[in-house]
Amino acid sequence: MANDMNDYKFTGNLTRDPELRYTQGGTAIAEVGVAINRSFKKHGSEEWEEKTSFVDVKAFGKQAENMGQQLTKGMKVLVEGYIEQDTWEKDGQKRSKLMVTANRVQELVTHKKPKDG
Repeated sequence: MANDMNDYKFTGNLTRDPELRYTQGGTAIAEVGVAINRSFKKHGSEEWEEKTSFVDVKAFGKQAENMGQQLTKGMKVLVEGYIEQDTWEKDGQKRSKLMVTANRVQELVTHKKPKDG
């Protein structure tokens, strides 16, 4: 049986500091939110509109530890990973959401123009 393609790559800004924890077996897990901004022209107009989407990201092992040590709220990052459905139960109700499990989360350095002297 062939696998469907499930690669996801995007850039955005961290909405909070990464939450780093460890399983009983010692595996690191980091979770963070990423805001993705998109600008587009309104239909039939020259006016620009902005829309922000929020994506939950999870990473494991060394990548999780690096996220917990090196990343902070507001940083621009590149995320590469795959989409997964996270499921849990709360108050007797089954819940689920899509999230990205990251293979790589990398800070993007933005270059600012030097101020005029």
